[in-house]
Amino acid sequence: MSDKAAPPDERADEGADARVDLPLLRIAFILVLGTFMATVDATIVSVGIDTLSQDFGASVTEIQWVSTAYLLAVVTAVPASGWLADRFGGRRTWLVAVGVFLLGSLLCALAWSATSLIVFRVLQGLGGGLLPATGQALLARIAGRERTGRVISVVSVVPLLSPVLGPLVGGAILGAAPWPWLFLVNLPIGAAAILLARRYVPAVPSAPQRTPFDRRGAALLSPGLAVLVFGLTEVSHGRPLPAAVGIAGGLGMLAAFTVHGLRTRHTPLVDPRLFARPPFGAAALALLVLGASVFGTMFLLPLYLQTGRGLSAWESGLLLAPQGLGAAAGSVLVNRTIDKVAPRTLVVTGIALIFVGTVPFTQLGHQLPDLAIAVALAVRGIGMAMIGAPVMNIVYSRIAPAEIPRAAGALNLLNTVGGSLGTAALAVVLQNRLAARGPDISGPDISAAFADTFWWVLVFCLLAAAGATRLPRTHVRTP
Repeated sequence: MSDKAAPPDERADEGADARVDLPLLRIAFILVLGTFMATVDATIVSVGIDTLSQDFGASVTEIQWVSTAYLLAVVTAVPASGWLADRFGGRRTWLVAVGVFLLGSLLCALAWSATSLIVFRVLQGLGGGLLPATGQALLARIAGRERTGRVISVVSVVPLLSPVLGPLVGGAILGAAPWPWLFLVNLPIGAAAILLARRYVPAVPSAPQRTPFDRRGAALLSPGLAVLVFGLTEVSHGRPLPAAVGIAGGLGMLAAFTVHGLRTRHTPLVDPRLFARPPFGAAALALLVLGASVFGTMFLLPLYLQTGRGLSAWESGLLLAPQGLGAAAGSVLVNRTIDKVAPRTLVVTGIALIFVGTVPFTQLGHQLPDLAIAVALAVRGIGMAMIGAPVMNIVYSRIAPAEIPRAAGALNLLNTVGGSLGTAALAVVLQNRLAARGPDISGPDISAAFADTFWWVLVFCLLAAAGATRLPRTHVRTP
């Protein structure tokens, strides 16, 4: 199938048909397989760190790079997703990204040392970084403006499930098979995705005017993001000097990219002006803070359950599962209301639910019952589902179809960086609260330190709410 087919989004708009039919749901399911693999793989390895450390004879600090290298590769690849889709077509870019991800997965399973595994994780992350943004942009163009909100509300639940499913799936695999299956499990899923996509996913044409690749921007933005995320991860590992160098260097390169993006006569890799265009700026802030809240909380809670309560990775995963169930229920609710309720109302309500669901965690020092944790997580899950899909619908339905790939890349990039930023910030707060209670800290003191840290998650919610007040009240669409 050629990438020169008629634009699906234009055909959808001509009919002004907002129904999400079976063929579109099938396309959404196929494309979400790529997002599922990429997002789950970001966390699936976390439960296998000890196993990998023992098998390769490496320290935990060295083997931690298995996770860090994947994250750095992801943030390096995301900025280029828009240009690649414009240049080669969204469907072709998505298929190649799945292929690169599968090749990286296979090589990871065959790794013979910690170093080789880290290198292959970089390759895997380069493919995985392209999948969510390219898949979202492709789906938005196929669905058209009238159906984007409903279909995005269905597929956006997958990134919300990944922080829960990753450790749970990883623990289940390691309970029944050796560590290479953490990566081999991707092969049948990816192979099915490629076969189904070649048959059922229609081609979306590449951009009519091919813009040159922004080499200077790529030399500043992708490495700058990688260096910044590296600095943030070093903060969470308690290494101040490399953290300071990484954060300062990353911010400097990002500042230089912003100047370049504003001055260049060509199309930049990510246009800084996009963030000043309403409602993109407010939407970007909401997704940035959502990423900080989701991934930050999913960093804190498993750590608390395993260190503060002595649960295994599998038991922790089961206790975290209600958040996934809440997200699934929330996506159903959003699917039925996204075209009827104002975007601002949905997003502010979602933030409020996350706030309410986080409050109980500020009381962990009082031995919060498991049932209370499960209910709070379910409420948070519903709230998270009410933010992502409406925000993406706001953006995708108000920009020209040709701009969707680059906008999708920018939104996914902010969500990823927000997750890194939130995790690093909460790790620093947690370390300070633990240190404040002395070297001989006991179980109740550990719980109290985690409770103190969750107050900062509430601060994230307030910041997101401030940005959400700038979102549109009505469903004004671009003619």
